[in-house]
Amino acid sequence: MFTGLIEELGTIAAIQNGAKSSILTIKAHEVLKDVKLGDSIATNGVCLTVTSFSSTSFSVDVMPETLRRSNLGQLKVGSIVNLERALRLGDRLGGHMVSGHIDGLGTISHLEKDDNAIWYTLSAAPSILKYIIEKGSVALDGISLTVAAVDYHTFRVSIIPHTLAMTSLKSKHVGDAINIECDAFGKYVERITQFNEPAKKQTLDLAFLKEHGF
Repeated sequence: MFTGLIEELGTIAAIQNGAKSSILTIKAHEVLKDVKLGDSIATNGVCLTVTSFSSTSFSVDVMPETLRRSNLGQLKVGSIVNLERALRLGDRLGGHMVSGHIDGLGTISHLEKDDNAIWYTLSAAPSILKYIIEKGSVALDGISLTVAAVDYHTFRVSIIPHTLAMTSLKSKHVGDAINIECDAFGKYVERITQFNEPAKKQTLDLAFLKEHGF
């Protein structure tokens, strides 16, 4: 689990593409201080496992499903990514509970300056927007943000200067794809309320016939 508070910006140092997967090597500093093999590091909001590391970088495997669901497949050498280590017991939860499991992609459709802040408007599929609520939490490229407005096609977030300076949002433009992770609470509620157990199959035997008057 993560908090959505970005610890540092990493830089893609190398990409090794497979048939449908890839290996990313990411230059970093802060997240390497106590890193171990098998640790989880959220990269643009995607929970990835450290498979090797040095004093200046770490590598992760990215499976086909992750490439399909996220914007990691669009990264190039030199791309900037948001990094956050997994939450530890006792850490302050300054953002919200983020799993690192991306629901899908959104697209930046509009940017608008508002005094010291910038409004980001994102378009997304109905399958994502149904979980977005006004004043609810959403993770965009791993950044914990509050939804300011939402309709049937888009939603908006307001970015303060500190968030802009500390994350990859400062390098994003209209048309860029953003990883979206919706608050898990809405998904659990939907699953519970819509789940129906499969009907039990009846066995045609003497007990069944007697029960039904035969």
